[in-house]
Amino acid sequence: VQLQASGGGLVQAGDSLRLSCAASGRTFSSYAMGWFRQAPGKEREFVAAISRNANNLYYADSVKGRFTISRDNARSTVYLQLNSLKPEDTADYYCAAKKTGSVTYYFKAEYQYEYWGQGTQVTVSS
Repeated sequence: VQLQASGGGLVQAGDSLRLSCAASGRTFSSYAMGWFRQAPGKEREFVAAISRNANNLYYADSVKGRFTISRDNARSTVYLQLNSLKPEDTADYYCAAKKTGSVTYYFKAEYQYEYWGQGTQVTVSS
């Protein structure tokens, strides 16, 4: 599967953005999805994950209550809604996919994901 992330931009603290990640192919529903981010000079970190059936979600503590992950299997797209943005949210955001037989599992570790998008940059000014 190929992943194309979009929706990043330059915003002010407190603003919102919605990131999208469109997947190629007709088997999107076979993949659990995740979002990661990498700030300048830092390692890539987990942000959010969603199971195949979208019933199970998981967030990093740093974004819980502000970010929302969702998916539309009919559109082969996963979203990340970013609200109440802070300067420390500035990073390149990456979507990732993992093929799994479970409709309820989500995955939090980078090594578990098989496919990655190219990243979309989010910059939050204070």
